[in-house]
Amino acid sequence: MKKDFVVIGLARFGSSVCKELYRLGHQVLAIDTNEAKVNAVLDHSTKAVIADASREDVLKSLGVGNFDYAIVAIGDNMQSSILCTLLLKEMGIKNVWVKAQDSNHAKVLTKIGADRIIQPEYDMGIRVANQLESGKLQEYIELSEDYSISELYITKKLANKTLNDTDIRSKYGCTILAVKNGKKVNISPAPDDKLYEGDMIVVIGNNEDIKRFEEKGL
Repeated sequence: MKKDFVVIGLARFGSSVCKELYRLGHQVLAIDTNEAKVNAVLDHSTKAVIADASREDVLKSLGVGNFDYAIVAIGDNMQSSILCTLLLKEMGIKNVWVKAQDSNHAKVLTKIGADRIIQPEYDMGIRVANQLESGKLQEYIELSEDYSISELYITKKLANKTLNDTDIRSKYGCTILAVKNGKKVNISPAPDDKLYEGDMIVVIGNNEDIKRFEEKGL
C-alpha cells in the first residue's frame, strides 16, 4: 500500500531515506533549505521544495498535515529539528520519526512527542560492536535494553541436525524466526527442517540467552 511521506532535511541520511521510499513506490515530499540538496533528489521524489520547515506557515502551505509519515532529518541544527518536530505533532501527524544528534537531543524529542528517534551512528556502533564480539554473529537488531534479534551462522556443531534436535527454545529460551540459506529464506521453519553448515538462523530472545546460545549451543 502506498503511503505519503514528507522528508525534511536532505543531507546523507535524509536523502537516502527519500530516495529509497520513492524507489519503493511511495509518494515523497522532500524539503530542505539548501538548493543543491533539493536539486539532488528532484528525480528521486514526488516533489522537492526549497523551504524552511521550522516555520508553521510553510508546513501548512505545503499541506504537510495530510501526510501519513514525517521524517525529520535535520542533523546540523538542533533548534530547527525540535521546532519542526513540535509543529508536525501539533498538526496531527501520527508518525513522526526524527534523527537525533545525541542523547540530549533525543531526550528533548521524546518529551515533545516524537514517535521514533533515530541515532544512526549510535545504532550502527552497537551493531558493529556486537558483530566484532562474536564471529558467529552476522546481524544484530536491538529491540529493547534486554531483547534483540540476531542472525547467527550455523557451525559444524549443529550441521545436519533438525530444529527439533537442537531444542534451542527449551535449552536457551530463544526462538528461531527464520533460516537463511543463500538467497532462500525459510520463514517459520518446521521442527523437522534441517540445518546446514553456513546457513544463518534468525533468532529472537533475551540478550543473555542469545549470548549463552552463541557460546554453548553453536
